[in-house]
Amino acid sequence: MPDITQLTATQLLARFRDRSLSPVDVAGACLARIRDVDPALRAFCWIDEEPALASARASEQRWQRGAPCGPLDGVPVAIKDLILTRGMPTLRGSRTVDASQPWEVDAPVTARLREAGAVILGKTTTPEFGCKGETNSPLTGITRNPWDLARTAGGSSGGTAAAVAAGMCPIAIGTDGAGSVRIPAAFCGNFGLKPSFGRVPAYPLSPFGTVAHLGPHTMSVADAALAMNVMKRPDARDWTSLPPDDSDYTAGLDDGIRGLRVAFSPALGYATVDPEVASAVRAGVDRLAALGARVTQVDPGFDDPLEITTGLWFVGAWTVWNTLAREQQAVTDPDFRAQAELGAAYSALDVQRLQLRRGELGSRMRQFMQDWDLLVTPAVAVPAFEARPAGHSRMDPRSMLGWTPFSYPFNLTQQPACTIPCGLTSAGLPVGLQLVGPMFGDALVLRAARAYEQVQPIARPPLARMSERNRP
Repeated sequence: MPDITQLTATQLLARFRDRSLSPVDVAGACLARIRDVDPALRAFCWIDEEPALASARASEQRWQRGAPCGPLDGVPVAIKDLILTRGMPTLRGSRTVDASQPWEVDAPVTARLREAGAVILGKTTTPEFGCKGETNSPLTGITRNPWDLARTAGGSSGGTAAAVAAGMCPIAIGTDGAGSVRIPAAFCGNFGLKPSFGRVPAYPLSPFGTVAHLGPHTMSVADAALAMNVMKRPDARDWTSLPPDDSDYTAGLDDGIRGLRVAFSPALGYATVDPEVASAVRAGVDRLAALGARVTQVDPGFDDPLEITTGLWFVGAWTVWNTLAREQQAVTDPDFRAQAELGAAYSALDVQRLQLRRGELGSRMRQFMQDWDLLVTPAVAVPAFEARPAGHSRMDPRSMLGWTPFSYPFNLTQQPACTIPCGLTSAGLPVGLQLVGPMFGDALVLRAARAYEQVQPIARPPLARMSERNRP
């Protein structure tokens, strides 16, 4: 029998159905993997073993009766530490949050996962308030990359990506405000989806505004489609959520991409890309063409919107800062503190001008996508870089996001976008290919990613690399 922790959620469900595997066995194997490799990776900040095993035992009884309660019954999942989870603290990566308070509310995505029968193992790490593209914080330290412990897992959903890549769970839920699902998925070598804004309900809404999405990390596209079927169910607490979507994202997943109009933009007209990343991405685009897509190299025609993204983000940080008491402010991450200080300099007129520029970008991309089914770019301009502590360098727009110029534009435009591994660098680090769809084209993005996955399956990092003795 293969290592249980290497099986996808889709494979696990087939084993539950034919009774060749029990949810209790799977939960136990995942918890054992966490105990084995998480001391080196630091992907989890909270583990709830007994409730998880109790949930797995209840699932086992349902499968024995032939009556699973939902499409993820018995599948282990993890939840990012920004997302409310009943019975577990949501510390938001911060020493400012009191862990001892009652935790009695599930966010919409957590509630939907429970209803679907998922076994919630625990909470995954995030930088404080999800404030950056690296996962480090004074609360949890540095989250490391399963492919190389000297490298960052990315962020802010670094714990979710590392947990999935390391086999600690087949599905983990992250958030994405400027690339925070796609950056760590690219660095850690898994599939990460940022759905159309509002497709997955959120509560409470992000203080960073309408750039914030929730999405799955998985090791197969089918698992992400399965998770999305559950996650996209409505919740009245999110007034920005989209109308109900009754479609099945697993249906038509294998229909291929022959004839699709694909725009390939290797640099979006402004980015500088690491040569090995550029080479792997171009080879990935050639595979899409070989699958029958009609690929044309073309840029969408907008300038780098870094100033828009970071301006709105810094104002959000300043907003959060002003909810904290002075003693709480004193224990914050220096990077978050620096962002808040930068945000304090923006006037109401500055913010309004940024919003108008964002609207122009959104309109530009809606028009551009009338001529194209998909836009393809690198996911991140560089491979995973050195894992560093919080406050390692001066905070400014370039140091914050200048190395990920392909991610944040599509938070501003709210389009669905995913990253899927398309190769390794000479140092053995994953490279991600980004597929961007038209607004509400989530199913198309998944279908295209699935077509790509069939010719280049997603690889897992060698387990030996995750050992504590390899830690720098």
